[in-house]
Amino acid sequence: MTDQITVLNAGGPVAEIRLNRPAKKNAVTLELLAELVEACEALGREPGLRAVVLSGEGGDFSAGIDLSVLMGFAGDLDAVKAEMLTPPDGIANRFQAPAKALMDLPVPVIAAIEGVCFGAGMQIALAADFRIAAPDARLSIMEGKWGLIPDMGISLSLPRLMPADRAKAVIMTARIMSGTEALGEGLATRVADDPHTAAMGFAEELAARSPDAIRASKALVDGLWEGRLVDGLRLEAELQAALIGAPNQVETVMAQMQKRDPVYK
Repeated sequence: MTDQITVLNAGGPVAEIRLNRPAKKNAVTLELLAELVEACEALGREPGLRAVVLSGEGGDFSAGIDLSVLMGFAGDLDAVKAEMLTPPDGIANRFQAPAKALMDLPVPVIAAIEGVCFGAGMQIALAADFRIAAPDARLSIMEGKWGLIPDMGISLSLPRLMPADRAKAVIMTARIMSGTEALGEGLATRVADDPHTAAMGFAEELAARSPDAIRASKALVDGLWEGRLVDGLRLEAELQAALIGAPNQVETVMAQMQKRDPVYK
């Protein structure tokens, strides 16, 4: 464990999960993903748990995938693609597992979003049941900036939140939205000047209600909205594997790094 995830008050009734790389704006590493899954699985076994608040340390939710992770993949893209397409449980690969783990928690998860919430961080936030964002927070499904698609559990969350045309627009453009704009798009549940305080207050409100009814309510709505889980996650992996390392994706990255317009084939 590298303590890139902090869990507070694990026994409940309201527990907190905090992304803990503030010096890097909580950029996502492979270790952070693994720790997040482990934290969710441990919390799911707590009988006194009533709600979870998810946030980032240091004023930002998450700047997205750490570029060092992407650079580490460059040396063996075939192995990365094979891993994406052969998840250990037959459902979610290690990039998708944190979103699934958050959604599998039987209690409400409330994400408190301030600062930046980009790419991988955005997909983690979208896996929460509720998102409370600061009006001036900056949110983006940013993978398109790098010639990729979001593939970290987006199929589990986005269909519940947005109509297809708006989902395509935010994915294709990688547009950065304020918290207020995200509310209008359906990506935020509400806005608040102090998202963490608001999230804790909401969690405490939910924790005061019948835990059986709250858990059943989450199960009911998730069941009504649930698509074909395995098919969606598999589609993410297949499409992303085809994009990674292809000429136009490489050109996209090089153009971003060199601050020039890309030249696509």
